[in-house]
Amino acid sequence: MLYVGIDLGTSAVKLLLMDEKGQIKNIVSKEYPLYFPNPGWSEQKPEDWYTGVMEGLKELMADCDKSQVAGISFGGQMHGLVILDENDNVIRPALLWNDGRTFEETDYLNNVIGKEKLSEYTANIAFTGFTAPKILWVKNKEPENFKKIKKIMLPKDYIAYMLTGVNATDVSDASGMLLMDVKNRCWSKEMCDICSITTDMLPKLYESYECIGTVKEDIAAELGIPATCKVAAGAGDNAAAAVGTGTVGDGMCNISLGTSGTIFISSKNFGVDKFNALHSFAHADGSYHLMGCMLSAASCNKWWMDEIIGTKDYAAEQKDITDDKLGNNHVYFLPYLMGERSPHNNPNARGTFIGLTMDNSRADMTQAVLEGVAFALRDSLEVAKSLGIKIERTKICGGGAKSPLWKKIIANVMNLKVDVIESEEGPALGGAMLAAVANGEYASVEAAADAIVKIIDTVEPTQELVDRYEARYQQFKQIYPACKPVFEIIK
Repeated sequence: MLYVGIDLGTSAVKLLLMDEKGQIKNIVSKEYPLYFPNPGWSEQKPEDWYTGVMEGLKELMADCDKSQVAGISFGGQMHGLVILDENDNVIRPALLWNDGRTFEETDYLNNVIGKEKLSEYTANIAFTGFTAPKILWVKNKEPENFKKIKKIMLPKDYIAYMLTGVNATDVSDASGMLLMDVKNRCWSKEMCDICSITTDMLPKLYESYECIGTVKEDIAAELGIPATCKVAAGAGDNAAAAVGTGTVGDGMCNISLGTSGTIFISSKNFGVDKFNALHSFAHADGSYHLMGCMLSAASCNKWWMDEIIGTKDYAAEQKDITDDKLGNNHVYFLPYLMGERSPHNNPNARGTFIGLTMDNSRADMTQAVLEGVAFALRDSLEVAKSLGIKIERTKICGGGAKSPLWKKIIANVMNLKVDVIESEEGPALGGAMLAAVANGEYASVEAAADAIVKIIDTVEPTQELVDRYEARYQQFKQIYPACKPVFEIIK
């Protein structure tokens, strides 16, 4: 049998076709526009996602036996607000995870409602990227649109709705809305009241590996696949990537170097850090996870290469960064190009180079960008370590993971063994695996991961580099507090 994983990303949708043994048969990607109507705003049109998905599915399955397509599932960009009216029309473009306009609503939630209450209701506090502040923003700034709302969805769930007609979401993605009681895996009535919505507007909650329905007959006919094709709920992109890298079960870790950057720690037990610096979410394997999320990771390098230097040859720019330079760079970069989430929760934070002198080179600044992302991820690792969590190794995925240099920097900044897996397809592979579990191909998500995910290399830290980077990190972590007052006045 064949299974499709749909990774609905920020810049493109990636579709993956996998057989029941985990062998990847085809991968297709379709780009769509991203809109920035005002500084700090970030939007997309859900209709563009659907067009990309349908075009991608047709191309993905063009040369396969379509009668064998048994399941479809998803990994998807989290937190985005999709709102539909009574006729199922999209009311306005979706507000995305990296949209920073909701600072007033976030402040209201954290400081008027109060962080303690939010943590009690949802296990998390408000961040500008979360969905609940976006709902309040529409209520406060676009009341006419707010009055039209009949359905509230997350990005991947809009695609699932278009394919099945079922308004559903999964617990991992819903955890990032600030509307779900994460510990008890149900909607929070208190949060719905705060946001002036009802649970009827929200999707039905499923575990990520559960079937929500089958494809509609007209969709099946258009795609040439069986109308019995099951659609599983899927997961938020980070939880789906964790499935795709085998980061399931207790005490496993994954670092993702995508548009955003995450450190993801799976746990059988529910837990919350006292400062809510890390997100406490439900996991796609039926348990829980802690996650630190930085808003700009590989996108920092893309910005630096594409927009500032003006090159697409990323490898050439890294070739002069030799081992003797690692941990010896006097230039630092704060990677807060879109503000920051974990652990600072500050939409006013900004990207910053510091330490530049006349003898610095282009390579020094490129190195600082790569190191700045690694240092910022370590900030979240330090929070996890403060909870008594002991991590010795991590998987790695995302576009940035294709760089041998960046993997070496991550290993030594974090002092972790970095396991490289055979397929770095992240959320798309995770989505396909969830579809296979929903069809009974595997007894559990862990069983699927054990069978499919294979480690092919490990990047080990060296003590000399670990020591050098330890000294640099101690300096790096003093820069944000020093700059924070300035960020408040230049916003």
